[in-house]
Amino acid sequence: MRALITGINGFAGSHLADFLLTQPGTQVFGGVYGLCDNIVHLDGRATFIEGDLRELDFAEELVKETQPDYIYHLAGQAFPPASWQDPWTTLEINLRSEVNLLHSVAKIKLKPRILVVGSLEEYGHVDARAMPVVEETPFQPDSPYGVSKVAQDLLGLQYFQSHHLPIVRVRPANHIGPRQSEQFVTSDFAKQIAEIEAGQREPVMRVGNLSAARDFTDVRDMMRAYHLALERGKPGEVYNIGSGRAVSIQRVLDILLEQSRVAIRVEQDPTRLRPSDTPVLYCSAEKFRAQTDWQPTIPLEQSLRDVLEYWREKVSKEAGKQVHK
Repeated sequence: MRALITGINGFAGSHLADFLLTQPGTQVFGGVYGLCDNIVHLDGRATFIEGDLRELDFAEELVKETQPDYIYHLAGQAFPPASWQDPWTTLEINLRSEVNLLHSVAKIKLKPRILVVGSLEEYGHVDARAMPVVEETPFQPDSPYGVSKVAQDLLGLQYFQSHHLPIVRVRPANHIGPRQSEQFVTSDFAKQIAEIEAGQREPVMRVGNLSAARDFTDVRDMMRAYHLALERGKPGEVYNIGSGRAVSIQRVLDILLEQSRVAIRVEQDPTRLRPSDTPVLYCSAEKFRAQTDWQPTIPLEQSLRDVLEYWREKVSKEAGKQVHK
């Protein structure tokens, strides 16, 4: 089995590679745009091919060279707040990359099973009384990122219908875990705690909107779900994937602060507030569970503990490098 992961050097992509490499007989290939620490541990175990999927020639070369049985399309701009600062870059990266990939597969006349990854952000601002969102919930994206994911979702449907590519679409909830960028809320909080514990900053936690509530799933559970989506999902269908419950950002912060080794004061930072922030968003994953028997297995508390330990180790290593300079 030859599996191609676009964006293998990203948070989700590196964890997906970890999972796929535990599957017997699976060769893992990764499209890489800018090397980073996330995939150092994969050296010699996966094959990396460097290039920019926004370039059609590279997309064709990637597909031809890897001849994949499965394609997991994870490459893209994944941080919603960044889309407010530069909307077009988010749209260009997410749409052009997917168009080039799917166009190349169709042109070369391959038939790999393809996973197109959307987001619960496609549903956007949904009334709390309409929760949990289901696959039929209307799109109301409230960020340029959400719009880009709607477009990616529908492109996947279009290539299934017009080119008969065996594409499965998923709309995952927020996934968290070690190696996630500090841009994201759980990593941001954990990094601040680790730096405070190390004496690198004052004992004050800077936060944004703590009242928002989201559906959090451990990245390792989510990557197992992505694999099941291609193994057992039905081409042409779309599936929500998540825990099925909403947890407030305040609760996430409380869990992390309970694990802190020092006392920390919390202050709101206006620069961390978004122009638009959906109050509550969580999904029903019943359709996906009925199709695949998937269930999340890692509790939120463990996920957050692992994130904090990751940042403690990373902050310690960085401090060690500074000492030896």
